[in-house]
Amino acid sequence: MSKILKEYRVKKIENIGKMTQMTQEEIVTNTKTVLQGLEALRHEHMSIMSGLTEGKKDPDKIDIIQKNIENIELGLGEAQVIVVLASHLQNIEAEKQKLRTQVRRLCQENAWLRDELANTQQKLQTSEQMVAQLEEEKKHLDFMQSVRKYDDNQDESNENEKSRSDPVVELFPEDEQEERNNLSPTPPSQFANQANAGYEIPARLRTLHNLVIQYASQGRYEVAVPLCKQALEDLEKTSGHDHPDVATMLNILALVYRDQNKYKEAANLLNDALTIREKTLGENHPAVAATLNNLAVLYGKRGKYKDAEPLCKRALEIREKVLGKDHPDVAKQLNNLALLCQNQGKYEEVELYYQRALEIYENKLGPDDPNVAKTKNNLASCYLKQGKYKEAEILYKQVLTRAHEREFGTIDNDNKPIWQVAEEREENKHRNRENTPYGEYGGWHKAAKVDSPTVTTTLKNLGALYRRQGKYEAAETLEDCAMRSKRETLDLVKQAKVAQILASDDKRRSRNIRGDGNDQYEGIEDANRRLSKS
Repeated sequence: MSKILKEYRVKKIENIGKMTQMTQEEIVTNTKTVLQGLEALRHEHMSIMSGLTEGKKDPDKIDIIQKNIENIELGLGEAQVIVVLASHLQNIEAEKQKLRTQVRRLCQENAWLRDELANTQQKLQTSEQMVAQLEEEKKHLDFMQSVRKYDDNQDESNENEKSRSDPVVELFPEDEQEERNNLSPTPPSQFANQANAGYEIPARLRTLHNLVIQYASQGRYEVAVPLCKQALEDLEKTSGHDHPDVATMLNILALVYRDQNKYKEAANLLNDALTIREKTLGENHPAVAATLNNLAVLYGKRGKYKDAEPLCKRALEIREKVLGKDHPDVAKQLNNLALLCQNQGKYEEVELYYQRALEIYENKLGPDDPNVAKTKNNLASCYLKQGKYKEAEILYKQVLTRAHEREFGTIDNDNKPIWQVAEEREENKHRNRENTPYGEYGGWHKAAKVDSPTVTTTLKNLGALYRRQGKYEAAETLEDCAMRSKRETLDLVKQAKVAQILASDDKRRSRNIRGDGNDQYEGIEDANRRLSKS
């Protein structure tokens, strides 16, 4: 047996000497062979040990056998460690190969992304150049349009003569004219308020939301509509159809369609948004009231006043319940409801709604808030359609008086509002038949710090009312005041546009300074000549 052990040790020593020249697979194979040999040797030693132990012979041999068994078990343990270590090294090598493959793939993707980024940057630069060019063209077109409006005002006096045959024309504009006035793009602030009242836009949607509103308010529907549809599709994929964010985007897209006169598509979207908001936010949420109001306004534009009225009333109930009965948003809803009732001839209800809205605005926002003057004008319009000319006249005078006090101070004999001056001129027209237009008040409307369009409307409406009463001198005084302030405003616009043209010429001159030297640039005389031709 000692001979076998000696041969094993010799073979082990030889293998150890060759290990430095062996591959990993050869080492593992030889280790497994040695492991089998050691197992057999240990089994043989255990048999010998059991025989010696039973006969209790030769204690020295038993000690030797015991030591050999310990050495064999040590060798078995080392061999098993080598096998496990080899397996671990194989796993590490496989993982390394996998990581190398991923690195190569990431390098390829990185190179592709670099190319895409370069192409995108080039496209962005081209688009920015096109946008700058289009902005310059738009400014020029806006300027030409304003100049045309200024030229058209030269014929306005002739139109006023024609209107004397029926002085009520200015008091009661035709429905078609009102519709045309309502077709202009919705301002961004109103767009946001109409779509999102009572619901905060999440941060992940805020940029896209603002971008859609900006394009829509500029009338660029060909950009706003696809952008909004893409946002809707992405939201429905990530959040599902029944989500408040989806309802918000549906509201925005509906308002865009409304400005394009696509009322049927807008109504379908608003009904869908209303269902989602009622399901997710509750039936008494301010956002539900906003959607109801948008739907009511849409029906009103289509002439469906009976269908719009219950929607508007429900929106009013929600806002009164959530915000309180004296909140300014409640007053806005009352104004909308009054307009719907007025189109149905329900003048008693109209008066109540307008009076209540006026009371809220005066108590909450103060008598100088622009909404006070607007609501008084609306209420006066209701009085006019009922033939209550005295009540309407009182409201018009209140608006003009308040505007005068804000700008020129307390009213006294030396500081009279424009309507009082107009009536005095009417009383004294027989004493001085060569009355000249009251030029001192030509810029009064522009100087007043109340909402200027409202004051202009009040001047025109009260002038038309004077004409109906036969007070032509007083009417001409108010009309002259409104006309002069309007022309002064247009003159300022014209001067600003001339400055823009000269500035744009300077920019073109700086861009073309490296040309052949034959380019001709306009001076001040050329710009004025171009304005006179247009």
